[in-house]
Amino acid sequence: MFRSLSVVNYRIWFAGALVSNIGTWMQRTAQDWIVLTQLTNYNATAVGITMALQLGPQLVLMPWSGLIADRFNRRKLLILTQTLMGLLALGLGILTVTGLAELWHVYLFALGLGIVAAIDAPARQTFVSELVSEDNLSNAVALNSASFHGARLIGPAAAGLLTVAIGAGWVFMINAVTFAATVFAMTLLRTAQLRKPPKASRARGQLMAGFRYVRGRPDIVVVMIAVFLIGTFGLNFAIFTSTMATIEFGMGATEFGLLSSIMAIGAVIGALLAARRSRARLRLIVSGAALFGVSCAVAAVMPTYGTFAVSLAFVGLSSLTLMTTANAYVQTSTRPEMRGRVMALYMAIFVGGTPLGAPLVGWVADQYGPRWALGLAAASGLLAAAAILFWMIRYRELRLQLRLRTSPRMLLRHAGDGRSAHVALAVDEELEPDRETATREIAIVEATAPR
Repeated sequence: MFRSLSVVNYRIWFAGALVSNIGTWMQRTAQDWIVLTQLTNYNATAVGITMALQLGPQLVLMPWSGLIADRFNRRKLLILTQTLMGLLALGLGILTVTGLAELWHVYLFALGLGIVAAIDAPARQTFVSELVSEDNLSNAVALNSASFHGARLIGPAAAGLLTVAIGAGWVFMINAVTFAATVFAMTLLRTAQLRKPPKASRARGQLMAGFRYVRGRPDIVVVMIAVFLIGTFGLNFAIFTSTMATIEFGMGATEFGLLSSIMAIGAVIGALLAARRSRARLRLIVSGAALFGVSCAVAAVMPTYGTFAVSLAFVGLSSLTLMTTANAYVQTSTRPEMRGRVMALYMAIFVGGTPLGAPLVGWVADQYGPRWALGLAAASGLLAAAAILFWMIRYRELRLQLRLRTSPRMLLRHAGDGRSAHVALAVDEELEPDRETATREIAIVEATAPR
């Protein structure tokens, strides 16, 4: 489960990223809180706009940010982006501490963070492949997710307490300091042990090469469709937890932060379970999407703060199972020289859908209540699972044959590209030798990436 941590460079990266991630979650929680309670009168739409400004640049800058990650030294690029994000956090902290912060200031700094993060994201996602071998890449991606959401156990709860004790402005200042942890870790890496990825050519047409590559990989396309649906309408947790905590249950900042931490418990479990698997598979993406839809539907009808908090653990588990597996599937099945551009497109679809969905989800929460907003998230999960299932049934021609004989077996056959896989599962009870053979075909969620 933790085999990537045996690599010295990955351990250094993991430690620095964990500290920085805690600060990031602290800032997100404090930022959403002051927008909701101090700069507006519990306006969920304003929270959605803030999220949209912070995540929107992914859509605009995606083609260039991916090419930058494929062409330039990723370690030096990350030092630059992490430094800039630290300075932005410091600026917002100073404005808030001095009492000068207004809503448009938060919007402006959110946009600035979004622009820098658009450059940072594909470089950070693909830098992992320079730290570990290809065999450990899926495990390293899953541990990165565990780190990010493990920090979510600490960050939001700490932000809730610190916001009450010393104010949101100082939370932003603390986050500025935590970015220095990642920068310091990058300077400690043993550069001689880093794997050297192939660089993108400087020939014309490299910007569009990523689009052409993805267009020729329908399995990646359908994963991105599922990620878009859930990223746009399902992963607006800041809106769900803040409005449910305040509007529905009448709680304060501490209880709001606690909800995010409880969700992170399930998220860490989902990421660690994904880390145990040696290979990312489409069937796990489907089951994760379906479970996410069901979990959100259950959370939407929980009658008390306590039961709602418990249900969020399952929302976190399912969402991280889905997203970690989807991320690992796209990275491990993509050619190394194309990873930056493909992951930029993936991150643009994953994160960039929020500018479309967050204001809508916030509006639904304002007009109809936060429970209906969670219902929208539930629908996105079920639609995402259905989209992948339809593609697999229609184009991969995958079937599950259940044959009842004296020695019953389930055979999984792949007829889509001439290959076949046979899976035999033992059955506990013994059947009569002369029982008539019965065969049923139903859709099965299993696929392998083309090599």
